[in-house]
Amino acid sequence: MQILAFSTPRTIEEAHLLHRHHQLRARVFSDRLGWDVTVTDGCETDGFDALRPTYVLALSNTGDVAGCARLLPALGPTMVADVFPSLLPNGRLEASAAMIESSRFCVDTTLKEGRGDGSVHEATLTMFAGIVEWSIANGFAEIVTVTDLRFERILARVGWPLRRLGDPKQIGVTMAVAGTLPADAAIFSKLRPANYRSAISDRLGRAA
Repeated sequence: MQILAFSTPRTIEEAHLLHRHHQLRARVFSDRLGWDVTVTDGCETDGFDALRPTYVLALSNTGDVAGCARLLPALGPTMVADVFPSLLPNGRLEASAAMIESSRFCVDTTLKEGRGDGSVHEATLTMFAGIVEWSIANGFAEIVTVTDLRFERILARVGWPLRRLGDPKQIGVTMAVAGTLPADAAIFSKLRPANYRSAISDRLGRAA
């Protein structure tokens, strides 16, 4: 699988991929998980998409969007600070210029490609590695996110444990928790699947 990252689409292909990513978000967050999100014409969006975030996409060998995440500087505005302050100590995020927020992470686990024999889908590992690689390339050393307890266990299983910022709380239908994750070369090497390819590295002039 290949990782692609961009903010504003630069080509018709990237615009198409961004649309497909919003469709994937609708299928995962609304249809499968039952979250209270806004879906219009089969696409899930919210106000944070208007802030010119960076979108990290995992693409299958056939060009399908296998996974996605949205990145915004943690100095704000962010979902964790502005939507989920109840998950933070004293309702505040101690953010820094070296921290990035990851939100709307999801993968299409129905894809046969990358399913393999492992307990974690290759699309998930590819997304993890892509987020870390982009963070390193852009000067971020720490990732803050809100996730559920099931996904927290997946992070621990792959050797990238979440450092909780507070106690888990029920948010809608989800038992949610806020936490941080390190972004460094050692973590990238640990998470990167064997078939990992990246346009991030291509643009940086480093080996993909």
